[in-house]
Amino acid sequence: MTTEQEVLLEVSDHIGTITLNAPGRMNTISGKMLDLLSEKLLEADKDPNVRCIILTGAGKAFCAGLDLGSQAGKTESLGVLDDPNANMTEFDLRNAPPIVLHNIDTPTVCALNGGAAGYGLDIALGCDIRIASESAKMAPGFAKRGILPESGGTWLLPRIVGYARAAEIAFTGKTLKADECLELGLVNHVVPADQLLDEARAIAGEIASNAPLAVRAIKRMMRAAETETFEQNVHHVFLQLLPLFRTKDFKEGVAAFIEKRPAQFTGR
Repeated sequence: MTTEQEVLLEVSDHIGTITLNAPGRMNTISGKMLDLLSEKLLEADKDPNVRCIILTGAGKAFCAGLDLGSQAGKTESLGVLDDPNANMTEFDLRNAPPIVLHNIDTPTVCALNGGAAGYGLDIALGCDIRIASESAKMAPGFAKRGILPESGGTWLLPRIVGYARAAEIAFTGKTLKADECLELGLVNHVVPADQLLDEARAIAGEIASNAPLAVRAIKRMMRAAETETFEQNVHHVFLQLLPLFRTKDFKEGVAAFIEKRPAQFTGR
């Protein structure tokens, strides 16, 4: 398998499905895969035919972290390297997938088909919505390996579950089963493994059926609200609203409401 085949993008029914495709090593991510995943995310985000992105993994794991062992000659089950002298230059984390996930306006749904550990956990947390199979797990074992979440986890986790719960999760490094993740609010739904992609596609399909310019604006303003005051966000929302009033999709949405029929949005 070539590196290009280790991250796949398929587009159908306005949904872009990105698959981490290195099941033989639990989808641990090499430096080249980091770049490729960022490229595929940006490609899907720029595609006017894509209104929602699903991110999932092939095989039994979602992503077991960075493939640090490829440089040191061994890979642990969580994708975390023991050798402190290992060369880290292959991994440029400055424009890496978690940053791309945070900046793109296309909604993202993570279909957690299995374990998400280390860097893989940060990627999952960076998605807008998470659907987990019953066999999925989250393994925030950074403190057990003498490191910390390096790609957004310390920012994302408290915002998803609150500070106190995030502190317990991060400080203890306890592996969380799917039902625990659901109880904590780390995932939106837990479904049987054979229903995972169907559930993810159903949610992505609902999102894709709505006015794409409006959905992207909503995501953009929700993201901005993380650092803005209430007054600032309301002002910026108004500035987003004005051009939406002039779109064909707004006119279609109003007409469909009056005529009591499903709207047919074009993204214009």
